[in-house]
Amino acid sequence: MKISRLPLKLATLATVTFSSLISFNLPVKASTFSETALDQSSVIAVARPYGEGKYDLLVIEQIPEKQDCWAESGSNPVLIDPLLLNFDFTGICRRSTDSNGYSIRLDGNDLGLDYLLRLVPRGGELVLVGTPRTPGYTEIVLGSTKGMAQGFMKVQLYPGWQFTKRTYEEKVLGHFYFSGSQAAIAAGGDLPDTLPATTNPVTPPEPTFSDIGNNIYQPQITEAVSMGLVSGFDDDTFRPDQPVTREQLISMAVDAIGTVYKVDLDATPERDVVAFKDVDSSRWSAKKIKWAQWNFLNVGNPNNTLQPSETISRAELIDTMRRMAIHLKNQLDLPQELQQTQEPIAFSDTSNSWADGVITEMSGYCGVATPLNEEGNEFAPEQKATRDYTAAAMVRVLECVKAEAEQAAQQTQEVETVEGNQVKENQLEENQQ
Repeated sequence: MKISRLPLKLATLATVTFSSLISFNLPVKASTFSETALDQSSVIAVARPYGEGKYDLLVIEQIPEKQDCWAESGSNPVLIDPLLLNFDFTGICRRSTDSNGYSIRLDGNDLGLDYLLRLVPRGGELVLVGTPRTPGYTEIVLGSTKGMAQGFMKVQLYPGWQFTKRTYEEKVLGHFYFSGSQAAIAAGGDLPDTLPATTNPVTPPEPTFSDIGNNIYQPQITEAVSMGLVSGFDDDTFRPDQPVTREQLISMAVDAIGTVYKVDLDATPERDVVAFKDVDSSRWSAKKIKWAQWNFLNVGNPNNTLQPSETISRAELIDTMRRMAIHLKNQLDLPQELQQTQEPIAFSDTSNSWADGVITEMSGYCGVATPLNEEGNEFAPEQKATRDYTAAAMVRVLECVKAEAEQAAQQTQEVETVEGNQVKENQLEENQQ
């Protein structure tokens, strides 16, 4: 497949919906990925029902000259018959069902880590919105179903938005972009007499704290804050040496998982979960704790208490990071085994620790487990986990899992390309016979 290097052609707008979005307050990050345009008639966004009044987002791409993946009927909303559910769609349809498979791209910036795509009911329709993970950023509205009905509904993108695909080093990957241009979006609204001086994204200042200037984990702290996993204090401090409590760790872990796929804190557990005796349902962290219990958590005491305000040890932190990584890999259909990306560290003080094997394994998994203060060969498993190292460990896990997911997507794309070429060769041979 030839990669287009031309600027994307974005439609001229004719809707007032985006008149307030001439200038977004958005993060701007250098992207290692590019994008390539798609035939817009071959891709569709679908609101898929999954429970009482709930919908998630499904993106389907039709492979040319193959059996139809969907059928459309009606209007306002357009109903979708997802034909791919009725046959083996392998090699016929491509689909993405979570944030690992699609993200927002605006003016060349991939906002996948900064925005969560959601379908929300508003004004008698479902609206596709990008919800910022960091306070202060602007919500992005991309399209709607233009009505409500039972079943699968087509999400119609507003003018200025289109489907593209992620590319890396001239290879087309399986990841879809909802790609937009602020200039095109702004042009479709009721423009003021004088346009803003710029329609480029506004870069918010990076989070700065008065007490992390010399901290070895400063880059990871900044990243964790930007992702909304942790925040500073009103006096502009981060307090990197402050220990982390159990409920704080759980809250951060759930938010970290939410940067990879949609977390529904109101979902009903598929198995019985006995609530901790000391976590009242009104507690700020109660929903996250229950969700974590259901999905990946293994903390608490024999008498069914969590002791949420108790601090955690570095060993407990690493054990939780391992469970979080395995949970994410399961959700992304990746092998459960934590691939060793580097030589594990031979710590001098973990042999008698209950978490010895876990700590060693996580030291080889993208360096999640590292020596105390990144010096020497002592891990200090029973020492309290501090805010700076907790933030660093969490960012390392996310980067490692997402890197593995990208690698798997590239390999899948390569296999699909080889298989597609083989099919074409077979068809050519049949035609020549």
